[in-house]
Amino acid sequence: MATIELHHLSFVYGNTPALSDVTLTIADGELHTLLGPSGCGKTTTLRLVAGFLTPSSGDIRIDGKDATALPPERRAMGVVFQNYALFPSMNVLQNVAYGLRMQGIKKRQREKIAQETLELVGLSHLANRNIDELSGGQQQRVAIARALAPSPSVLLLDEPMANLDEELRVSLRAEIRRIQQSVGVTTLFITHDQQEALSLSDTVSIMNEGRVVQTGTPHEIYEHPANDFVAEFTGTMNCIPDSTATDSLLHARPETLRLTSAATPRSLCKVEVSALRYRGFATEYVVSRLAPTPDPTSATAALGSATITTPLESENSPITVLALSNPSYEQFSLGDQVFVELIQ
Repeated sequence: MATIELHHLSFVYGNTPALSDVTLTIADGELHTLLGPSGCGKTTTLRLVAGFLTPSSGDIRIDGKDATALPPERRAMGVVFQNYALFPSMNVLQNVAYGLRMQGIKKRQREKIAQETLELVGLSHLANRNIDELSGGQQQRVAIARALAPSPSVLLLDEPMANLDEELRVSLRAEIRRIQQSVGVTTLFITHDQQEALSLSDTVSIMNEGRVVQTGTPHEIYEHPANDFVAEFTGTMNCIPDSTATDSLLHARPETLRLTSAATPRSLCKVEVSALRYRGFATEYVVSRLAPTPDPTSATAALGSATITTPLESENSPITVLALSNPSYEQFSLGDQVFVELIQ
């Protein structure tokens, strides 16, 4: 397999910078995901690694060797595109064997390798099917098999599940991970789907406006985001005024908060339920923070004990709380006035 090293990589389309000073290392056998919004530079990065584009500056090293100027056919990489690019005039086996034929491998040997690769992706029984007879998920696995058949040192996946429905995407995440781990091939995966990136990857790089803004394990990225962009792009992040510190905000994910009918020592503030969405395994509450009426006998009212009047205008950002569907979480209705507390 191979390591991939990008050193100060930049690329300009015409007069428009698309990639700026990207430095990144992907370890041998690792599945690394580039995650970011449309136009952030992640597909440009993949195309540079594949050799379809030449960097404006910087270099690309594969296993320590400079590959910056190598043409795509000399990089020993398998690529799966968003539209799969399968040949409709060929059956499944012929599609998978195509790259082997381009390498000059004899028919009997390439059919043997193609059949073995189809077994790896669970499609050996469909070897003689026409491409248009396959489902979207099956076509995706044929495209992966075709990319893997020549034993590439690197596998590049450019949003390969973007055209599939959500239920199929979820089931195929585990399948892609199984295939990648079975082969042990170094893999660069491109997606704008946060759950896809977090569930599939060994490591993730978050990209924004042509730059890598954070790299780490899925756990590091989600639990310890480097900035507000990473926090918000990888999931909901609540910013709650901290009653114990002036001008301070507590940052908390929805699953680290709980709603209670009575104040506790861990209560952060009193809120009103403004929206709720039942999701089966949990109920997602959106709540608005409420302003206490000042107690004339003290300079500061005790947290959660004052009479509630109106929502705070200056601190009116909604708070999202995820309550699991089990008895340890109380259930509430629209308009209920409750308390938010930290679980951890």
